Amino acid sequence: MILNLSKIKTEALLLFCKDLILSYKDNKDNFFDIDKELVDYINSISDEILKQINNVTFPTEHYINNKKHYRINAVLKAYDFINNTLTKEFEKIEESKRVFNPSMLYFSMLAVWFKELDKESRSKEYIYFTIYPYANVYDKLLINIKDETFKKINILMLELAEALIYKYDAISFK
Repeated sequence: MILNLSKIKTEALLLFCKDLILSYKDNKDNFFDIDKELVDYINSISDEILKQINNVTFPTEHYINNKKHYRINAVLKAYDFINNTLTKEFEKIEESKRVFNPSMLYFSMLAVWFKELDKESRSKEYIYFTIYPYANVYDKLLINIKDETFKKINILMLELAEALIYKYDAISFK
């Protein structure tokens, strides 16, 4: 059976981003000194992206119940690659700097995949992600930030996302 590897990788990336968003979506804790307006902005972006991810992916139960299907199995292997690679990248970061901003991480991964690498630019199902104005969010999360610690963490998440996505793009899952 022939699989479109790019679509498999895209679906797995979107599933991973979905899980990242869901991991903090209802968490009311704010560990950084950022204003409520920025928190609301991040939450609204995350809600919109989550809605769009849900439009192009199956519910989580579908992947669990059909994990033996060759296509779903390939998506789950790609998902595992992202998870394992991200874990290894985090281990490389010295412990004192292992602070995590999941919103910037998922956002950067999507930006690198869809904008920098131009993945799925001809696919109608992923049109939202290919035309999204990523630069506007980068401005809000990198340039217009007063809290230097938060800014440094966002830059670290961007670098981590780039390293991960470039490795992810290079693998073939054969």
